[in-house]
Amino acid sequence: MKKILSLVLVSALGGILTLGAYKLFLEPKQTIVVESASANPSFLPTNNVANSYNTKEVPDFTAAAENSINTVVHVKNLALSSGQMTFEDLFFGRQQQRAQLGTGSGVIVSPDGYIITNNHVIKNSQNLSVTLNNNKTYNAKIIGTDPKTDIALLKIEADEDLPFATFGDSDQVKIGEWVLAVGNPFNLTSTVTAGIISAKSRDLSGTSSQSFLQTDAAVNPGNSGGALVNTNGELIGINTAISSQTGSYIGYSFAVPSNIARKVIEDIMEFGNVQNGIIGILGNTLNSRFSNELGISDTEGVYVESIVEDSGAEKAGIKKGDIIKEIDNMKVSKFSDLTGHISAKRPNDIVNLTLLSNGSIKTVSVTLLRNDTTTLPLVGQVKNAKPAELKKYKVSNGIKIVKLNSRYADYWTKNGVKVGTIITSINDEKVNSIEDVELILKNKLATESLRIELINSFGEKERYNFR
Repeated sequence: MKKILSLVLVSALGGILTLGAYKLFLEPKQTIVVESASANPSFLPTNNVANSYNTKEVPDFTAAAENSINTVVHVKNLALSSGQMTFEDLFFGRQQQRAQLGTGSGVIVSPDGYIITNNHVIKNSQNLSVTLNNNKTYNAKIIGTDPKTDIALLKIEADEDLPFATFGDSDQVKIGEWVLAVGNPFNLTSTVTAGIISAKSRDLSGTSSQSFLQTDAAVNPGNSGGALVNTNGELIGINTAISSQTGSYIGYSFAVPSNIARKVIEDIMEFGNVQNGIIGILGNTLNSRFSNELGISDTEGVYVESIVEDSGAEKAGIKKGDIIKEIDNMKVSKFSDLTGHISAKRPNDIVNLTLLSNGSIKTVSVTLLRNDTTTLPLVGQVKNAKPAELKKYKVSNGIKIVKLNSRYADYWTKNGVKVGTIITSINDEKVNSIEDVELILKNKLATESLRIELINSFGEKERYNFR
């Protein structure tokens, strides 16, 4: 055994000596280059990083945040909601109701306690309270609401002058501009998030009736009614909605532009309701598909399909086929650009429209008129009737149908009901104007049928009852 170990050791030692001799005397010489670290490294020192990434241009939000936080309040809404009905409730005609607490935000817009918020924040309220940033809580009353724009005006009686937001001009907001969203998401009071304006004139309804500012500042449930401010701390929007499949923020949120919100609350304070002016056109947004159908080359603007009778557009000489390119020197790419600008105007205001008409560009002045049309469920659009139209059918009151509901148009036509038909009463109440119609519909119970009396095209009085 000892002989074997000795033999192994002698063999290993011989191999080491042989390899060493080869490396030292026989292997060719190679030059080995060692790279040393440069005295001037390629990475930037920390004091130069700001210049490299232009972070010096990122605005300082601290002043805007400090000022706006004190103007934003926490709104609590105690509402009664219907609970799940049992068989006994159904049998005895009872309806279960339970208290439900909802929360949102609001913005103080005057030192004497007027507060702007969303209509959906205070909807169905039994009791409203507002908590300021200094933790003082006050009862609030509703001064007025506008479901169309989702804006509501509240009032609290404080024992001191309150800090209030200064309105900015939302028409001047630019895409890419830095903004702050201030509110109370998830009951986390006085929360500020930052982002940019992602888009303008967004319509989420598909009806061209909305014109939101879109931002990527994080907005979550509870932010509704809060402030969207620019870097000067000026109020440029009221945070209203998010686009989400989960109910929480996933990248985009939407705000009612401040020019619209301001006009709504001023109308409520002065007139008790919102004064809406209309141009008086029916039209569509141009795009490649629609332009191909029309056989025109323009793919931006609003194509005029028809003119409302006796409207400002008719009096200004606007014709079917005209394309609206600008309003008051602001570019019109889609219908919501037009809607957003008009929503901040009142009846008798004048707007200047730049049109492409018969291949030529021209500018016309249009006086906005009060909207005298409304939608009657199942029937369509109705309008105030002229004395001559009432005389034709030998009636003393009524409104006329100007557009039939497309879904039921065949039914109405078969029964002699068409455009121009006079409706004399709804739910057994005489109607003289669309204001009468809107009031009847507002007071109508959800379970109540809709009863319509009209004079058909044959001059015959008919009654319809829809359940």
